Amino acid sequence: MLAPLRYGAFRYLAAGRLVNMLGNGVAPIALAFAVLDLTGSVRNLGLVVGVRSLMTVLFVLFGGVVADRIPRRLVLVGSNVLGALTQAAVATLVLTGTATIPLLLALGAANGIVSALSQPASAAATPGTVPSELIQQANALIRLGVNTGMIGGAALGGLLVAAVGPGWGLAVDALTFAIAAVAFTGVRVTAPTANSTRTSVIADLREGWSEFTTRTWVWVVVLGFMILNAALAGGVNVLGPAVADETIGRSGWGVVLGAETAGMVVGGLIALRIRVRRLLLLGVVCMFAESFLLLGLALAPTVVVLVSAGLAVGIAVEQFAVAWDTSIAQHIPPDRLARVYSYDMLGSWVAIPLGQIAVGPVAAAIGTRDALLILATLVVLSVLGMLTSRDVRRLQVLAPARAADAAQDPSPDGGLDDGPAAAEPVKQG
Repeated sequence: MLAPLRYGAFRYLAAGRLVNMLGNGVAPIALAFAVLDLTGSVRNLGLVVGVRSLMTVLFVLFGGVVADRIPRRLVLVGSNVLGALTQAAVATLVLTGTATIPLLLALGAANGIVSALSQPASAAATPGTVPSELIQQANALIRLGVNTGMIGGAALGGLLVAAVGPGWGLAVDALTFAIAAVAFTGVRVTAPTANSTRTSVIADLREGWSEFTTRTWVWVVVLGFMILNAALAGGVNVLGPAVADETIGRSGWGVVLGAETAGMVVGGLIALRIRVRRLLLLGVVCMFAESFLLLGLALAPTVVVLVSAGLAVGIAVEQFAVAWDTSIAQHIPPDRLARVYSYDMLGSWVAIPLGQIAVGPVAAAIGTRDALLILATLVVLSVLGMLTSRDVRRLQVLAPARAADAAQDPSPDGGLDDGPAAAEPVKQG
């Protein structure tokens, strides 16, 4: 299970992503309560987080092209340096009492562009750091590190906000960006072979789009997550802190988010061990659990209920995350991987700003409880929609040699096979 750690590039990548997630665990809590302290408005909170998400969506395709054109190590290092600078500016404004909503919107937009540059490179980097037979274990270990960082970050964020204020939480996030940039300098891997016919960014995007749309299971899942992520972004990221302020308190909300990430660690340990031939199907079915936290916030916002829901959500989410990353790595050519991930991210995130910005007015009009129940229903319907696809239900994990062939097979059903070889579960060591 720990075999990927024998490879230096993988160790540096895992360390950098762990530190990134430590900061990312702190940042949402700190930013949410910084805005609430500044204005007391859920609408303003939705605008601040929504603008950052919008800029990420607008620039993520460009980020995918960049990550397939130049060494991903350089993209990771540069984007983290820029992330450190933007978050340090936000922290300074909050700590000095000079923060305003327009300034936070501008810096949030800048940070969203930085995120758009780093995300495709980060997602596409793992397959290049380990042999193909270790990709599932590598994805699971990356996720374990990421979630361990999120546990510490969420707990630290809640403590910092309660003890010394949200500004120091944002300063910690800036520091983690700088540390991650140093770690990513060690991710030295062979760059994907460039396509000699590539002539422009538009041509690169067209090639990535063709790769994305050819495989039905890819775009069906992305379409489902467009709805699911919008519902979660509005319900958990915007309404969640507001409900917590009136019920379990700010430190309690940090514990709930930490519990969700603890569930992800448990889920990662399960994902290291699990061997099923239809891994993607298992991952998608587990996404029904995403409705639990929304239902808890709506019906019983107590620490016991929300912590239990967070744990269950975390375990379930991790099964999908590992299943998705493993399926993508097995079926997509390495030199197009970042662009496919960028289309994945664009589709999955495009409705997040709408969810974040619209949820405040909707909750004001119909009530927070009813808004949360509607969002939970949307989550369930999005999962059911993904399961209607035959390709999603039947896609199978492949042995390393077959995975390499499937990555070159442009047919929509690449990797779908009822033969004896496909029926045997993959055993990796």
